[in-house]
Amino acid sequence: MANESASLYFVIVGFSGLQEKFYPVFGSLMFCVYSISLCANSLVIGLVLWKKQLHQPMYIIIANLAMSDLLFDTTTLPKIMSKYWFGTDSISFSACFLQMAFVHTLNCLDSLTLLLMAFDRYVAICKPLRYHAIISSRTAIFLCLAAWFAAASVGTFVMTWALPLPYCGPNRVKSFFCFLAPVAVLSCVDSSPIRKNGLYAGLIMHMGPFSLIVVSYIIVITSICALSRLDNWQKALNTCITHWFVITIFYIPRIVDYGYHAQVLPNPDITALMICIYSYVPHISSPIIFCLRNKEIKKSLESFSKLGISRRRFKPR
Repeated sequence: MANESASLYFVIVGFSGLQEKFYPVFGSLMFCVYSISLCANSLVIGLVLWKKQLHQPMYIIIANLAMSDLLFDTTTLPKIMSKYWFGTDSISFSACFLQMAFVHTLNCLDSLTLLLMAFDRYVAICKPLRYHAIISSRTAIFLCLAAWFAAASVGTFVMTWALPLPYCGPNRVKSFFCFLAPVAVLSCVDSSPIRKNGLYAGLIMHMGPFSLIVVSYIIVITSICALSRLDNWQKALNTCITHWFVITIFYIPRIVDYGYHAQVLPNPDITALMICIYSYVPHISSPIIFCLRNKEIKKSLESFSKLGISRRRFKPR
């Protein structure tokens, strides 16, 4: 069916219950979130590229996650800040669907990257003698590129579900950005089958990797408990704790959101709040957790800071 959109733009609603006097405050909060994400994720990517000792599979995967999070925030947050600071809440028809493709692609990429991270830890702990034979830096890069290709395919495919629908009625997107469910519901025809397919696709792309991650870490924990020496037990456990933090803050809010949407009439403002939590909290938390808890990244960060201080100290006048 040809697209019969009566308008050439959509309106981003965000928090419908938020009073206008609080718009600048919320816009400033989103600016802080974006600034932290931009600095923290860029720092992680820069450190992995700069330090040769970080040219290892685990850090390549971490940098891939940081790149995905940075792109997601750059795709969505400037528009949110523009809405609450300047009142420009409209987004063109083409820009909305382009944003939709990026949102679904990068969400899927995060999930696949966390799966790669769990696979790396599984091999490192359960098959330590064969680790370098199974996972090399080239293999990690190839797996990351494969994850990008798979995620882009999913994001493009999901976007093409909503694009052909006729949009000739309401144009208010009850979310902070364009993705399948709040856009498809604005169609002039019944879009419930497409929205259900989108929900099933989300469950597969998130709960599928999450299930494999849980299974892999059950095996890892069993292997850790089987270690005879206490120092080996502690060292192996410490390498996993950081990943558990990141996996928890990424998946748990999404599981809660899926359960909440099982209700007949979910509150749109609560839905928007959940979207904010599971979209942006992991993006600012993950790089901070990696920098604080990962010894190699922490050492590289300290050496980078010392290098900057020494350059300022000995700068010729």
